[in-house]
Amino acid sequence: MSIVDPERVKHYNLNPQGYVQMTTMTVSAGLPSIPASAKRALLTAEVAPVRWRDDGTAPTATSGQLIPVGALPFKYEGRLATMQVIQASAGAVLNVSYYD
Repeated sequence: MSIVDPERVKHYNLNPQGYVQMTTMTVSAGLPSIPASAKRALLTAEVAPVRWRDDGTAPTATSGQLIPVGALPFKYEGRLATMQVIQASAGAVLNVSYYD
């Protein structure tokens, strides 16, 4: 399990806007429940890696940027609504914290 260090979040000067945990990613999907004020997200993968793309093409289990299990939280800044994710292998869990 990845733990977000509160000092690291403070260093980024982030204001929390919401959180969601994705547990079903057998097909590519957009990030759910994106708050209107969110401009960035911290993402961590548990159990199995996750892949993402934000260029309008859906990721697959073998293509797209990889978020490995146990890595430091991945900080994404961009158009959150265009990001799509999929599990790279069975059982992946993706934790997403939204910030303004």
